[in-house]
Amino acid sequence: MSPTTVEEREYMTRVPYASAVGSLLHVMVCTRPGLSQAVSMISRYMYDPGKGHWEAVKWVLRYIKGTIDVGLVFQMDSTGKQECIGYVDSDYVGDLDKRRSTTGYVFALSQTLVSWHSILQSIVALSTQRPSIWP
Repeated sequence: MSPTTVEEREYMTRVPYASAVGSLLHVMVCTRPGLSQAVSMISRYMYDPGKGHWEAVKWVLRYIKGTIDVGLVFQMDSTGKQECIGYVDSDYVGDLDKRRSTTGYVFALSQTLVSWHSILQSIVALSTQRPSIWP
Protein backbone atom coordinates (compact mmCIF):
# COMPACT_ATOMS: atom_id res chain seq x y z
CA MET A 1 0.00 0.00 0.00
CA SER A 2 3.04 2.29 -0.13
CA PRO A 3 2.97 5.01 -2.79
CA THR A 4 3.68 3.72 -6.31
CA THR A 5 3.20 6.84 -8.42
CA VAL A 6 4.79 10.26 -8.32
CA GLU A 7 1.39 11.87 -7.75
CA GLU A 8 0.68 9.66 -4.74
CA ARG A 9 4.14 10.34 -3.26
CA GLU A 10 3.56 14.08 -3.71
CA TYR A 11 0.15 13.80 -2.04
CA MET A 12 1.59 11.88 0.93
CA THR A 13 4.29 14.54 1.50
CA ARG A 14 1.47 16.97 2.36
CA VAL A 15 -0.28 14.53 4.74
CA PRO A 16 0.52 14.89 8.49
CA TYR A 17 0.76 11.11 8.92
CA ALA A 18 3.50 11.02 11.58
CA SER A 19 1.85 13.78 13.59
CA ALA A 20 -1.53 12.04 13.54
CA VAL A 21 -0.02 8.68 14.54
CA GLY A 22 1.92 10.37 17.37
CA SER A 23 -1.28 11.96 18.64
CA LEU A 24 -3.06 8.62 18.49
CA LEU A 25 -0.21 7.01 20.47
CA HIS A 26 -0.66 9.62 23.18
CA VAL A 27 -4.43 9.09 23.30
CA MET A 28 -3.96 5.31 23.39
CA VAL A 29 -1.45 5.35 26.26
CA CYS A 30 -3.28 7.93 28.37
CA THR A 31 -6.97 7.18 27.93
CA ARG A 32 -7.93 4.63 25.27
CA PRO A 33 -6.25 1.21 25.65
CA GLY A 34 -8.73 -0.28 23.20
CA LEU A 35 -6.92 1.50 20.38
CA SER A 36 -3.71 -0.49 20.94
CA GLN A 37 -4.10 -2.89 18.02
CA ALA A 38 -5.18 -0.27 15.50
CA VAL A 39 -2.44 2.19 16.51
CA SER A 40 0.13 -0.62 16.44
CA MET A 41 -0.83 -1.46 12.88
CA ILE A 42 -0.78 2.10 11.53
CA SER A 43 2.49 2.94 13.30
CA ARG A 44 4.29 0.15 11.41
CA TYR A 45 4.12 2.19 8.21
CA MET A 46 5.66 5.45 9.41
CA TYR A 47 8.54 5.21 6.93
CA ASP A 48 6.57 5.05 3.68
CA PRO A 49 2.80 5.42 4.22
CA GLY A 50 0.39 5.35 1.33
CA LYS A 51 -3.15 6.60 0.83
CA GLY A 52 -4.56 3.39 2.29
CA HIS A 53 -2.57 3.92 5.48
CA TRP A 54 -3.82 7.49 5.72
CA GLU A 55 -7.40 6.25 5.28
CA ALA A 56 -6.83 3.88 8.23
CA VAL A 57 -5.61 6.79 10.40
CA LYS A 58 -8.69 8.82 9.49
CA TRP A 59 -10.89 5.80 10.33
CA VAL A 60 -9.36 5.63 13.84
CA LEU A 61 -9.85 9.38 14.30
CA ARG A 62 -13.52 9.04 13.27
CA TYR A 63 -13.91 6.16 15.72
CA ILE A 64 -12.55 8.34 18.55
CA LYS A 65 -14.88 11.18 17.59
CA GLY A 66 -17.85 8.80 17.66
CA THR A 67 -16.91 7.39 21.07
CA ILE A 68 -15.75 10.59 22.77
CA ASP A 69 -18.01 9.92 25.77
CA VAL A 70 -16.27 6.59 26.58
CA GLY A 71 -13.81 6.62 29.48
CA LEU A 72 -12.22 4.67 32.32
CA VAL A 73 -14.27 4.20 35.50
CA PHE A 74 -12.98 2.53 38.66
CA GLN A 75 -15.65 1.03 40.88
CA MET A 76 -16.14 -1.80 43.34
CA ASP A 77 -17.80 -4.94 42.05
CA SER A 78 -21.05 -6.23 43.51
CA THR A 79 -19.22 -8.06 46.33
CA GLY A 80 -17.37 -4.92 47.43
CA LYS A 81 -13.97 -6.28 46.30
CA GLN A 82 -11.40 -4.90 43.95
CA GLU A 83 -10.16 -7.84 41.88
CA CYS A 84 -7.20 -7.87 39.55
CA ILE A 85 -7.78 -10.10 36.53
CA GLY A 86 -5.35 -10.75 33.67
CA TYR A 87 -5.82 -12.10 30.15
CA VAL A 88 -3.26 -13.07 27.52
CA ASP A 89 -3.61 -14.13 23.90
CA SER A 90 -1.65 -14.42 20.68
CA ASP A 91 -2.34 -14.94 17.02
CA TYR A 92 -0.51 -17.12 14.54
CA VAL A 93 1.27 -15.16 11.79
CA GLY A 94 -1.10 -12.20 11.99
CA ASP A 95 1.44 -9.90 10.35
CA LEU A 96 1.50 -11.07 6.74
CA ASP A 97 4.35 -8.69 5.83
CA LYS A 98 6.92 -10.15 8.24
CA ARG A 99 5.23 -13.53 8.93
CA ARG A 100 5.33 -12.92 12.68
CA SER A 101 2.78 -13.41 15.42
CA THR A 102 1.42 -10.86 17.86
CA THR A 103 1.16 -11.50 21.60
CA GLY A 104 -0.71 -9.29 24.02
CA TYR A 105 -2.02 -9.08 27.54
CA VAL A 106 -4.40 -6.94 29.58
CA PHE A 107 -4.89 -6.54 33.33
CA ALA A 108 -8.05 -5.14 34.83
CA LEU A 109 -8.53 -3.79 38.34
CA SER A 110 -12.15 -3.40 39.41
CA GLN A 111 -13.28 -4.09 35.86
CA THR A 112 -11.12 -1.26 34.43
CA LEU A 113 -8.01 -1.78 32.31
CA VAL A 114 -4.88 -0.67 34.12
CA SER A 115 -2.12 -2.40 32.13
CA TRP A 116 -1.90 -3.71 28.59
CA HIS A 117 0.74 -4.63 26.06
CA SER A 118 0.77 -5.90 22.51
CA ILE A 119 3.98 -6.81 20.70
CA LEU A 120 5.02 -8.31 17.41
CA GLN A 121 7.07 -11.39 18.30
CA SER A 122 10.77 -11.16 17.42
CA ILE A 123 10.97 -14.57 15.75
CA VAL A 124 8.94 -16.27 13.05
CA ALA A 125 6.55 -18.92 14.40
CA LEU A 126 6.97 -22.19 12.55
CA SER A 127 4.28 -24.10 14.44
CA THR A 128 1.34 -23.61 16.77
CA GLN A 129 2.40 -26.54 18.95
CA ARG A 130 3.70 -25.87 22.45
CA PRO A 131 7.33 -26.75 23.22
CA SER A 132 7.76 -30.08 25.00
CA ILE A 133 8.90 -28.34 28.23
CA TRP A 134 5.35 -27.06 28.82
CA PRO A 135 2.92 -29.30 30.72
